Amino acid sequence: MKVRGEWLYQAPTQSVCRLLEEAGFQALFVGGCVRDDLLGVPVRDIDIATDALPDTVVDLAEVAGLKAVPTGIEHGTVTVVAGGLPHEVTTFRKDVETDGRRATVAFSTDVVEDARRRDFTMNAIYARSDGDLIDPLNGLPDLKAGLIRFIDDAEQRIREDYLRILRFFRFHAWYGRGGLDPDGLAACAALSDGIESLSKERIGAEFLKLLTAPEPAETIASMRNSGVLRHVLPGADDGLIGPLVHLEGAHRVPADPLRRLAALGGENQTENLRLSRAQAKQLSQILEGMGRIADPGELGYRMGERTAVDVLLLKAAVENRHVSQQEFDAVATGSVAEFPVSASDLMPAFQGPALGDKLAELEREWLASGFTLRREDLLGTGLS
Repeated sequence: MKVRGEWLYQAPTQSVCRLLEEAGFQALFVGGCVRDDLLGVPVRDIDIATDALPDTVVDLAEVAGLKAVPTGIEHGTVTVVAGGLPHEVTTFRKDVETDGRRATVAFSTDVVEDARRRDFTMNAIYARSDGDLIDPLNGLPDLKAGLIRFIDDAEQRIREDYLRILRFFRFHAWYGRGGLDPDGLAACAALSDGIESLSKERIGAEFLKLLTAPEPAETIASMRNSGVLRHVLPGADDGLIGPLVHLEGAHRVPADPLRRLAALGGENQTENLRLSRAQAKQLSQILEGMGRIADPGELGYRMGERTAVDVLLLKAAVENRHVSQQEFDAVATGSVAEFPVSASDLMPAFQGPALGDKLAELEREWLASGFTLRREDLLGTGLS
């Protein structure tokens, strides 16, 4: 079996392989690029493992006229840019010491040692520059079966980096079929307290990736049942995730992690997941819309189409119903509607607080009309 994607044979990528191979070193694709190619998923990042030391990789790249960036050179990673494409080139490694968050590594010349320090068997499949596979830990059957399985001892892999608990669930949500691996699930449950040692940024980034998966409901239920979810987001309730995902599919609305996060609830979501300002604002707007605006047209007018659709779907999930096309149409109409009256239209007849009250009154009339009242209609009745 071979990887066959166009990414593998593009000239810049092959040039990076040649500069290593012609110097007598191995150049093996590994991780996501191999996994995704075999699954028929578009390849985004290209990772190359080699027995060349980082300084050697830098020297070879520079001699070949390629840009070499020491992005993680202390851990063996050099980014080689060829044809404008970044290639993460990392020296074979083995772990010397781990503390649950980071590892001290030693460089290796053995691909099997490099494979054994990885997380899951499906991520330890390598490919040569001609596409031939190297599968030192027999990960290919797991990949074909949709089984997310830790390499060797699950608890040991988790103790090396507790983020692997969340990665276990995230990978299952994206790539898994059937139930979760029992040994892996038991290890995650037993060591779930270790999540508390991770930074909120790492937890949040991983959890939002999980929430973006096409069908995350069963995976999140497993997180709850195993006790993992309460360490990620205390107080979260996954009861609405399944209905929400169903509605998204039925109405062909793309998945959005912040919409799904709003459905989960939980304590202090912004801080516990260390959301960015933009993410926190989006989440706040969704929750605000859930709390105070009922009319779809007004939702679109007040909050914009994107947030209004989020709110419509969430409310429908709560009420266990579909969203009508009329509601979507009202949101779209409201999102582009412009209130035709300004403060200057009411002056000097109204001043100060009375001006604000009158504007609000006319706006309510306009909203109630379904945005149909014109400026002259509102001013004609408003100033009589």
